[in-house]
Amino acid sequence: MATTSALKLGMDSEAVPSDAQQNIYTFPEETQSHGGGDADHFITRDGKSFAGTHLIIDLWGARRLNDIDHARSTLRAAVERAGATLLHIHLHHFTPNGGVSGVAVLAESHISIHSWPERDYAALDVFMCGDSDPYKAIEVLREAFSPERVDVQEHLRGEMPAEPETPA
Repeated sequence: MATTSALKLGMDSEAVPSDAQQNIYTFPEETQSHGGGDADHFITRDGKSFAGTHLIIDLWGARRLNDIDHARSTLRAAVERAGATLLHIHLHHFTPNGGVSGVAVLAESHISIHSWPERDYAALDVFMCGDSDPYKAIEVLREAFSPERVDVQEHLRGEMPAEPETPA
C-alpha cells in the first residue's frame, strides 16, 4: 500500500529506477584534505572545522515557481555555479496549484526545493561540503525566480569543537 501511494506521488525510486543511481561517484585518489592526513572533505574556515555549510533559504514574492522545467534548469545552474557535482535530480509537480518539490543529489550533498506558487513562496535547502560554495547558488536562485525578498540562515553541519590554542 505504501508503495502504491508513493508511486502515485512519483516518489517510488524502486519502481522507476534512475540510471544515475548506477553511476557511483568516486573521489579522486589525491584529494586535498582540510585536516589530518585523511580525505574526509571536512572544511576549515575562520578557525572552525565542519562537515559542510547548510543554507536554509526562503524566497518571498518569487516567480515561475510552478514551472518544473525551469526549476530543473535552475537547480542544474545552481549546482554548476557552486562548483558541485550533480549525481541526480528528482522533481515532482503537484496539482492543482502547480507546486514543485524535489532534490538535486550531489556528491557534496544536496539542494532541495519546495514551492508554493499560490503564495509566491519557495523553501530551499542548499547543503554542500568540500570545496563547493553554496552561497553561489543563491545568485542563481535570485536570477531564476526574481524574489522580492530572500532570507538565508546558515548552519555549519558537523562542527567540531574548537581546539585549544597553544601558547607560542
